[in-house]
Amino acid sequence: MESSEKKIKVGITGASGHSGVELVKILSAHPMVELAKVTSRSLAGQAVVDSMPGLAHLLGADFKFSASDPKAQAEDADIDAWFLALPHGVAAEYAKELIAAGKTVIDLSADFRLGSLERYKEFYKADHPAPELLRMGRYVIPEILPPQRGDKLIACAGCYPTSIQIPLTPLYRAGLLSTEHVVIDSYSGVSGGGKKADLFYAYCERNESARGYGMPKHRHLSEIEEQLGIAAGREFFVQFNPHLAPMTRGISTTITVPAVAGASIEKLYDVWNKEYALRRFVRILPSGVFADTLLVNGTNRCDISAVHDSRTGNFVITSAIDNLVKGASGQAVQIMNILLGFDEACGLL
Repeated sequence: MESSEKKIKVGITGASGHSGVELVKILSAHPMVELAKVTSRSLAGQAVVDSMPGLAHLLGADFKFSASDPKAQAEDADIDAWFLALPHGVAAEYAKELIAAGKTVIDLSADFRLGSLERYKEFYKADHPAPELLRMGRYVIPEILPPQRGDKLIACAGCYPTSIQIPLTPLYRAGLLSTEHVVIDSYSGVSGGGKKADLFYAYCERNESARGYGMPKHRHLSEIEEQLGIAAGREFFVQFNPHLAPMTRGISTTITVPAVAGASIEKLYDVWNKEYALRRFVRILPSGVFADTLLVNGTNRCDISAVHDSRTGNFVITSAIDNLVKGASGQAVQIMNILLGFDEACGLL
């Protein structure tokens, strides 16, 4: 890769997974940073273009995967910011070393998304691997929970929670929604399961098949309830029903939630319009036009819409995102842009 002294150097740990590949794609074309290093335990020493030939026009043939090593990465003085595209429980091992070395860490795993050690243990069935860092992590969805300049440890929101919180958080802050009888149905492409040898996630098994999984207590429910509770000013439970759909990528979410007395579709849209009027990555669709994964795939955008059912008193809200972009790598780059003082859309349009 060509280097530039004016560019900030960044690295990716775990660059061979779906989110890692998406990060390589975005960062290798980013005008303000240099993708200086990518690591992979399984592909160390191999040319990156051999596993990502579609990026041959952006990556030199001599740009190779490095071995993943927390201490070695922490000691690399040239790299200022690291993206961690690793499973939960593993990312913390790297974050501890990198944070101690003064690096900025943008973590795509679940290791720093929760504010409670007890909640982490309840949902992830293990003690937290770096409890001393848990409260340092800032949970971020840029449009509603922005990072602050100087933050050193960022917890990127999960893909399902992003599709849920972008439409709901402003409405709970405005007091338009009930905290009772909230039902959330989400459908994800199979890439959401990551790259692993699990027949359940194989496309030939999921093709012509849509099915629920992880109910009634999917891991992402932990951050959904925690963050919506903060927005509403009280703890509450939601019924979260995740599904795998026969598509490679994308998340379609439908939320059924009772309106409070006096709430209307006009008030709902007024809140959204005020919240997102200047946000390039949220598109508000007219009432009665429903969000479609096909129209957001490959983008860092979240589309949202709502209707009011006068028979039941419910709002029915839909959203759609690309789980690998707005739900993971694109949002992580958006966060990096804000932290480093770039336009938040830099490299993402």
